[in-house]
Amino acid sequence: MSADLILKYFPDITEKQKEQFEKLENLYAEWNQKINVISRKDMDALYEKHILHSLGIAKVMPFAENTKVLDIGTGGGFPGIPLAILFPDTHFTLVDSIGKKITVVNAVAEGLELQNVKTYHARAEQINEKFHFVVSRAVTQMPVFLTWLKGKFEKENFNPKHNGVLYLKGGELAEELAGIKAEVFNLKNYFEGEFFDTKKVVYISKGHV
Repeated sequence: MSADLILKYFPDITEKQKEQFEKLENLYAEWNQKINVISRKDMDALYEKHILHSLGIAKVMPFAENTKVLDIGTGGGFPGIPLAILFPDTHFTLVDSIGKKITVVNAVAEGLELQNVKTYHARAEQINEKFHFVVSRAVTQMPVFLTWLKGKFEKENFNPKHNGVLYLKGGELAEELAGIKAEVFNLKNYFEGEFFDTKKVVYISKGHV
């Protein structure tokens, strides 16, 4: 599986973006040998389980130019790095509390010459900037996650949806989202393959955080 998988679902990407997506495999393979951020099994399915999965957010929210996005608990750079390739005019801030993961993210962003990515080795609560959207990939239970976001949102709205949270999550969510006003998008409606059968993007407007 390769960058062709990305082209299948995002046929309008430029030649430069295609090259950046293609480079991801070697960059992660090289860094993963030094600092393990992706399981060996998942490296074989990097484009499906990490890159395309991250881009599920793009199917729900095509970020406008100059949107500011915070990726909390980015790990090896997901969903932030694939989204930063797809939206070069959007500003991404990738945060993780584990320093060695940020080392990998910095190296990958540098290897791709991404100009729209900055990183912090920090906890979410330590970030004092404001953003239009916060993205993440199943770092914790949603009620806990929402407590980290107080005061993190910009007032101005200029995207198709109000500023808020876009959270990649799998499995049964009814219990976890009880009492939270959320919109749930099933990724199986956008991408083929068994992996996406239970995967979702949860959107919560900042007014309900």
